[in-house]
Amino acid sequence: METGLILIIEDDEPIRRLLRAHLKEAGWSCEEASQGDTGLTLVASLKPEVILLDLGLPDVDGTKLIPQLKAMTSAPLIVISARDQETEKVRALEAGADDYITKPLGLSELKARIKASLRRVVPFLSETQKSFGELVLDISARRVFLAQKEIHVTALEWKLLLLMARYPGKILTTAFLLKEVWGQESREQRHYVKILMAGLRKKLERSPTHTEFIHTEVGVGYRFYD
Repeated sequence: METGLILIIEDDEPIRRLLRAHLKEAGWSCEEASQGDTGLTLVASLKPEVILLDLGLPDVDGTKLIPQLKAMTSAPLIVISARDQETEKVRALEAGADDYITKPLGLSELKARIKASLRRVVPFLSETQKSFGELVLDISARRVFLAQKEIHVTALEWKLLLLMARYPGKILTTAFLLKEVWGQESREQRHYVKILMAGLRKKLERSPTHTEFIHTEVGVGYRFYD
């Protein structure tokens, strides 16, 4: 059974009721808000482990609420929205959301996303080794092993892999990856990420049609080890 408090900020009462029932069945506690201002108040007072946020709130656009919520808490924030356009997803993720799920919701997927969001790597920098299934990153030695076999990666590939490993299960936008790896971002440079990802996939993935470590979120970015 899972534990911890989940805050649901959603104005649709039937959806809140559905989410509450399934999340409580899994073991989580739930609190709810139907408006953004109430959600902010509850975040401050309850300090939830996870926030589920709808974008279409009656008092505020949820995308504008994301930076305020993230300024108050380090809890993972998962957007649940009927807005399925790529531009909306990118806006929410760049505003600080940790994940984005479109309605209608797949409840099994939602539970998996919540669990993934809670796999935090707080003491990451002090660790000497990080494992993801058969993939092992030897952080102190800057070496990569897959199924106990060493895989050679370039300096840029290592930097990108280490960055993604800090956020397992989280969607990382192309703009974020460019800024963190290259120090700047522009549309003209976005092909750099595709080239680097393609190189890493050839080295890490056993099948080009069934990815295990690097998942593409079309038009948005990438998700690592989901």
